[in-house]
Amino acid sequence: MVNRHLEELRLAVVFLTRLPVGRLSDPVPDLSDARWAFPVVGLLVGGITALVWMALSALGASPLLAATLTFGAQAMVTGALHHDGLADVADGLGGGRDRAHALDIMRDSRLGSYGALALAVVSLAWVVALADTSHAPLSLLALAVASRMAMLVVLTELPSAREDGLGQSASTSRRAYGAGLVLTALLMIPLGVPAIAALLGMTLTTAFLAHRALMRIGGQTGDVCGATQLLSETGALVALSMT
Repeated sequence: MVNRHLEELRLAVVFLTRLPVGRLSDPVPDLSDARWAFPVVGLLVGGITALVWMALSALGASPLLAATLTFGAQAMVTGALHHDGLADVADGLGGGRDRAHALDIMRDSRLGSYGALALAVVSLAWVVALADTSHAPLSLLALAVASRMAMLVVLTELPSAREDGLGQSASTSRRAYGAGLVLTALLMIPLGVPAIAALLGMTLTTAFLAHRALMRIGGQTGDVCGATQLLSETGALVALSMT
């Protein structure tokens, strides 16, 4: 049982990051079985980015420079996976004529004007908010976990918008919430109500836009989950910077 959970955790690391974890053992777990580990992977990503922030600060970097380079380090660790999801969702919901067209655009690897604008605004907000946030290391750690818990909730609570793809293959049950809820609660409570409210608000807004509003794509996809992670994390950072 322990070995199986370790393999599921390694699969989640492989899927959500570019960190080397060695070759997965056969039989490789299904992604649906590894989803419980998404928030745990957030602990790893957040730990790395917090260390980058602290190292840059110790070397005398200004908060804005440290935040900019930390943003770059996070994108390298994750392979910009969530940034790509945000861009695809913005292009699909902004440029789609109907549900089918929106889904086709989201599957297209090319970057459109809506995606470019969304990336620019969200990235700038992330960097500036982190530079203005007190206790940045704890914020990076907590929000990396909580935003991936938000991904897990979206995957669980929304139907898949496609009959194939990540959103379909990764669907899971609420039993996967356990470890993520504990980690999220322990790390988010010290950040206070504004950060928690902003994270929940951005998660619910993204889910609503994907499922009900605009092109009504009808649920979640891998891109929607990636957008959920980045938007919920950024929203909470903005809230922290204003308190």
